[in-house]
Amino acid sequence: MLMWIIVIILIIFVVVTIVHLYNNLVDLRNRVKNSYSQIEVQLKRRNDLIPNLVETVKGYASHEKEVFEKVTAARSSVMNASNIAEASAADNQLTGALKSLFAVAENYPELKANSNFQQLQSELTETEDKISYSRQFYNDVVLKYNNACQQFPSSIFARMFGFKEADFFQAPESEMEVPEVKF
Repeated sequence: MLMWIIVIILIIFVVVTIVHLYNNLVDLRNRVKNSYSQIEVQLKRRNDLIPNLVETVKGYASHEKEVFEKVTAARSSVMNASNIAEASAADNQLTGALKSLFAVAENYPELKANSNFQQLQSELTETEDKISYSRQFYNDVVLKYNNACQQFPSSIFARMFGFKEADFFQAPESEMEVPEVKF
């Protein structure tokens, strides 16, 4: 009789452990999806601000057509990205295009003094900060999820139930290079 009680307790323990590990993996996978959607929310906000910014700059710098085309094409790439790698690459392209746009603005003092431009630039800077934070949070969640998928004993159940590792949001190689500072 005692032997049966011990076997039942062991079976219950094993079942509870499996359920706990499975639910933890599901929770982490959903956190990864949620944190990525937070990045998308901020990218959408930035994409909504860009046309207003471009139109404001166009009024002052109508001959800078190539810069506007690059910003528009990069914005379109971000909106059409279908996975993390594409979104990351498109986002980096857009960041570069926006740097060019702000460089053009530097050549027009009356534009820099325009309150509409200043407000848009401020909102865009705030959004960039939120995007940066969202990326960092996403990568933190991916780390926890990937650890759960790789660490024993949850790795056994991750493979058994088809949990796949998530991709990190990565910066391009060009942004990882040490900048050269000259005086």
